Amino acid sequence: MRTRTSTAQTARPRHGAGPARHSHEDAPDTEAAFARFVTLPEGPEREALRQELVHAWLPMSERIAGRFRNRGESLEDLRQVAALGLVKAVDRYDPARGCAFASFAVPTITGEVKRHFRDHTWTLHVPRRVQDQRNRVRAAQQELAQSVSGRAPTEAEIAERAGLTPDETREGLAAIGSYRALSLDAEVTGGDDGCTLGGAFGGPDPALDAVIDREAVKPRLRALPERERRILYMRFFRDMTQSRIAEDLGISQMHVSRLINHSCDRLRREIMRDAA
Repeated sequence: MRTRTSTAQTARPRHGAGPARHSHEDAPDTEAAFARFVTLPEGPEREALRQELVHAWLPMSERIAGRFRNRGESLEDLRQVAALGLVKAVDRYDPARGCAFASFAVPTITGEVKRHFRDHTWTLHVPRRVQDQRNRVRAAQQELAQSVSGRAPTEAEIAERAGLTPDETREGLAAIGSYRALSLDAEVTGGDDGCTLGGAFGGPDPALDAVIDREAVKPRLRALPERERRILYMRFFRDMTQSRIAEDLGISQMHVSRLINHSCDRLRREIMRDAA
């Protein structure tokens, strides 16, 4: 009968027939260590055994992290997240339930990695339902890329492969572009002049203020006497000088100046009064 004394002594690979295919045939034998771990009170001894258990199962968490590589996150960051999931699995595992630790830890670690992608790697907030659709669409695209050659898979093909409706597929395709936002300093695709994305955005149009002023003054202009309206039109719309206006109307240039000033003051007072 074999005596189990510590995790370090029992954390040896189990040799099975044939090569391992990520089913954790090399899982360490930590049953006795977990049975002792759950009975220990908080303290240095429990913490030391906890560290031994985490270290023994760390290769499994790293393999799980490797499944999520090439998705925009560094492998080292994914390993850190997976290790955090492993720590949670060690703390929550109850051997009395009769479930092997690997069966409990794998979904716990996988869920931690997926939660990391959902909560920390999306630039824009996207509902969890749409995130799932995006992942299924992306996986379907990758699978179809190997079976269709010379063209991109159609939306109908992606929907059939992913098991989604056309509307869900379109949402998933749109969400692919929401995973990472472009920098405003990024060059516009297809541009030859080095124009950046930020430079392509519009800015405040100074003519908008003029539009607002014109709309505000229109009814007041209509209320002016005919001669004053004509003088303002000749001065501000036809750009005529006061002398030319005076000559056309047969009045003095000084009188034209007084009428312009009087009309402008009246319009300004009425507009400011209504605004107040």
